[in-house]
Amino acid sequence: MRKLRTNIIVVESSYILYQGLKKAIQTSDLLTEIYHIYDFSEIEKLLRKTPESIVITNPSVAQFNSKEFQNLRKFYTDTRWIAFAYQLFDDQLLSLFNSVININDTPEKIGEIIENLFSSDDANINNNNEKLLSEREIEVLKHLALGLSSKEIADKLNISTNTATTHRKNISQKTGIKSVSGLTIYAVVNKHITLESTI
Repeated sequence: MRKLRTNIIVVESSYILYQGLKKAIQTSDLLTEIYHIYDFSEIEKLLRKTPESIVITNPSVAQFNSKEFQNLRKFYTDTRWIAFAYQLFDDQLLSLFNSVININDTPEKIGEIIENLFSSDDANINNNNEKLLSEREIEVLKHLALGLSSKEIADKLNISTNTATTHRKNISQKTGIKSVSGLTIYAVVNKHITLESTI
């Protein structure tokens, strides 16, 4: 593993969990500056100074601060997001992150996860999810997120109800998200719709 210099922001309310994660990162072969904050209220101040940071956070923090999470991802496109999963989380929530660190991962594994975010051939990791869907599927997704039924989507897009239903199935299959609420979060985080348009 090469010596990688980066800034890591850990958003974690538990001091004990933070200390364990910090020790694991320091044991790995990474050159890092680690910042600890307890909630999302302080995160933007740090990202303004170091926009190419990695943010490691409990996924529920992002879930309960979904609007802030969406805005941070929108304005700080060089920031990578890692979910710190130390309990069971829904796959659709974890899919909103660039990667996942599990509570049982070794320091070596954590180092690999962090390094892999920077050695990806795709310079803009945040756009990976967008490439999963065709333009037509994105159109269907937008209407789904706004609460339209398959029939209403078919009418809006001048396609048959069967075609709209097929697109919906393909979207769920490609994203791994089955619920409308999960697809709505996916659409907002990937900037297909704004949070305001869903209200």
